[in-house]
Amino acid sequence: MLQGFYNLTEKIQETLELDVNVKTVSYGDLFSVDLDKQTIFPLSHFMVSSATLNGRVWSFSINLLCMDIVNESKDFATGNPGKFRGNNNEQDVFNTQLAVVNRLLELLRRGDLYSDLYQIAEGSSPFLEPFVDRFENKLCGWTCSFDVEIPNDMTIC
Repeated sequence: MLQGFYNLTEKIQETLELDVNVKTVSYGDLFSVDLDKQTIFPLSHFMVSSATLNGRVWSFSINLLCMDIVNESKDFATGNPGKFRGNNNEQDVFNTQLAVVNRLLELLRRGDLYSDLYQIAEGSSPFLEPFVDRFENKLCGWTCSFDVEIPNDMTIC
């Protein structure tokens, strides 16, 4: 029986849950997540968008969103870096959530996940894009698309 899909999603979930900059990990349709609850952030959400079988290897296309709430300060920012960064923590959120994505990708590229045969597909390059205010809360973060290869564990017996 094919367990690869379950194993892959559980490994990604477990890895993200170990990250100090993640409070909640969710999977599936993002619009089923109650984004109005501030207690769930920082949030990492992922979904599998496609799968391709290449002989003894499955390749899964993953979409990952790592986000947090942008907090606005009532104090007016003065001097550097205040004027540059503004009256909110948007750059801090971009920085911490980029670190979440980077850590997961590096574990898939050359860390424990790689050793466990969960690997970034050879020749593929993860694509990251920042976002701001995509949802109802003032959120920002990164969306990342990448391909993960795992062994095909299906037997013909």
